[in-house]
Amino acid sequence: MAFDTSVSGILAASADLGIIGNNIANSSTAGFKSSQAEFTDIYAASLLGTPGTAIGQGVQLNSVTQDFSQGNIEFTNNSLDLAINGSGFFTLSDGGVATYSRAGAFQLDRDGFIVNASGLQLQGYPTDDEGNLVGELGPLKLSTALVDPKGTGEASLTANLDSRDLPAEPWNPDGAGGTLNGFAVPPVLPKSDQFNASTSLTVYDGLGNPHVLSLYFAKGADDNTWEARTAIDGVEIGGATTIPFEANGQLGEANKPLLLNIADWQPLNANGIGNGAPVQAFSVDLSSFTQFGASFAVSTVQQDGYTTGQLRGLEIDDTGVLFTRYTNGQSRQQGQIAVASFTNPNGLQPVGDTSFVETFSAGSPTVTTPGLSGTGLLQSGALESSNVEITSQLVRMIVAQRNFQANAQMIQTEDAVTQTVINLR
Repeated sequence: MAFDTSVSGILAASADLGIIGNNIANSSTAGFKSSQAEFTDIYAASLLGTPGTAIGQGVQLNSVTQDFSQGNIEFTNNSLDLAINGSGFFTLSDGGVATYSRAGAFQLDRDGFIVNASGLQLQGYPTDDEGNLVGELGPLKLSTALVDPKGTGEASLTANLDSRDLPAEPWNPDGAGGTLNGFAVPPVLPKSDQFNASTSLTVYDGLGNPHVLSLYFAKGADDNTWEARTAIDGVEIGGATTIPFEANGQLGEANKPLLLNIADWQPLNANGIGNGAPVQAFSVDLSSFTQFGASFAVSTVQQDGYTTGQLRGLEIDDTGVLFTRYTNGQSRQQGQIAVASFTNPNGLQPVGDTSFVETFSAGSPTVTTPGLSGTGLLQSGALESSNVEITSQLVRMIVAQRNFQANAQMIQTEDAVTQTVINLR
C-alpha cells in the first residue's frame, strides 16, 4: 500500500532533518564532524528473487556517515589548545577505555594531567626523571614543581689577551704576600698594576645561590706567558695558573685542556660566613684563549649551574613534544603527544562529546607521533573548528522538508483514492 511507502518516506525525511539539525546545532563545536544520512530502497523479494514488475516498498535509513574533512584552524591564547593539521585523532582515556577525538581543547586538572572538558586524559609518551621519552603509551602529566638547583661543575670562557700589554707587577694585594679578601677589615682588594685584564661570571653553589667569580690575568716576564688568578665573592681561591701561548698566539695542543681548577670552595653569605651549602669544586676551561695584538675581549661565557626555577611557560612543537620553561632559564621535555589513525575512519562509532570509539569496521588504530604514518602535524594555541558548512546544510534542510511534505501529500492522495473506492455504488 502507498500508505506504508509514504510513511517510510516521512520517517526517512524526519531522520534526515534530525541529522541536519544536529549538524547545524554543532556548527560552532570545535572538532565536530558533520554527518550525512545514507538511504536505501526497499523491495519485497521471494525465494525466486524480485520480479521485474515489483513495486518498491519505500525507503529506509541504511547508515549515518561522518565527514572527516579538515575544519578551519582558529588560533587561541591557550598553549594547551591543539589542532591536528591533517589526518589523525587525539587518543584519550576514559577509565582505561580508549576514545578518539579531533577536539583539542585541553587543560590541566588538579593533579597535573592534561585532560579535555569531560575529564578524559590525553595519551602520549611520558618522560622519566631524566627527561627521556618512555616508549609505553600513557597519560601525559606536567610537573609544576620547582626545578632543583644545580651547583656549577664546569665553566668555560673564550677571550683574547692583548699581546701588546707590558708585564704586570708581581701579585701582592696587601703588600705583605697576602691574598684577596673582600670581607677583611680593611678589605684586601686587587691592585690595578698587578694585573692586565679582568672579567667575571656568575656561578652557583649547591643551594642555588649565585656568586661572583672574578678572574685576573697578568702578563709575565716572558712575552708568551700569562698568569690567571681567581676570587669568588672577593675571596681569592687557590693560586696562579700559567697560560703558555705559542708564537702563533694560541695554546698548543699539548697544553689543552687548560683548566683553572677550583677546589674545596666553601660558599659564603653576605657576612662572609658559610651559607649552609656544601663544599664545592669545579673547573674553568681556558683552552680557547688567544694572545693577539688586539684589546682584551671576552666573546663567550658558559657555566652549567643554575638556581631554583619556577614554571614559566609551556611550548608544544608540531611533533607533539611538550617543553616547559622555567624562570632560571632551564627547559625540560615532559612528554610527547600521540595521535591515532584508522584504515576506515567512517567505521568509528560516535559516543558524544565529539568522541569516537573503535569498531571492527574501523580497523585497529595505528598509534604514533604526529607527522608519522601519514598523520598530520600539531598546531599549538589553535583549535580545529567544526567542518559544518551552514549553506549546504540549509539547502539539505529545504530538500528534506520538501520530501516530508511530498510524502505527507502522498498519504492524503492515497486516502482520497481509498475514500473514492469506498463510496462507489
